[in-house]
Amino acid sequence: MAKTFGEVKADVLMRIMGGEWPPGSLIPNEQDLAVEYGVARATVNRAMRELVDEGIVERKRKAGTRVRQSPVRQARIAIPLVRNEIIELGSVYRYALVRSEILVPPDWRRAQMNLKPETEVLHLVALHFADGRPYQLEDRWINLDATPTARTVDFSVVSPNEWLVTQVPFSSVEISFSATSADPEQALMLCCEPRDALFRVERQTTWQGETVTYVNLVYHRDHRMTTSY
Repeated sequence: MAKTFGEVKADVLMRIMGGEWPPGSLIPNEQDLAVEYGVARATVNRAMRELVDEGIVERKRKAGTRVRQSPVRQARIAIPLVRNEIIELGSVYRYALVRSEILVPPDWRRAQMNLKPETEVLHLVALHFADGRPYQLEDRWINLDATPTARTVDFSVVSPNEWLVTQVPFSSVEISFSATSADPEQALMLCCEPRDALFRVERQTTWQGETVTYVNLVYHRDHRMTTSY
């Protein structure tokens, strides 16, 4: 049975997310894809037009179709780069990976992220510094079913925040802001006292109904968030 345009679109997306066609890469032309999938060229054309509308790929006349370098820009919410936040403050940015492990998450985290049983995640803890002082503690969980290329990324070199924003698209975001009391580990990493009041941001992003990542961001004492529209 011939594939529908929705099946062709889903397969192309899977190949992009799986790293076969990374950001900036050229996708085979419609005729070649039509032969590969065993469908009419019009079916491929419709699938690709939807991907263009969603900001996943871009087309240029005589240059073909490429995966966008920053597909996230088409989302309604822009996820900030902490590096840019710190540089805009006039400070020197530094990043350090504290912990990295692949594991099956505990039931409470699996339920929160709506993951299937035995799904593996990458759990990362990292610190971002401004002028040598702790600025933000990043505690992140990445769904490796949704983002398999994360397995091979060297997060001691690039922060998960920066890699995800520039490499992985998302279709929806849930964000919450709250105050929290520093636990002993947070106090140690953020150079404050246990039970000090800190500002926390929790963010979960999804792609086509599947959770990509959940992150808990805790900022240094007296952090102030300012935004404009």
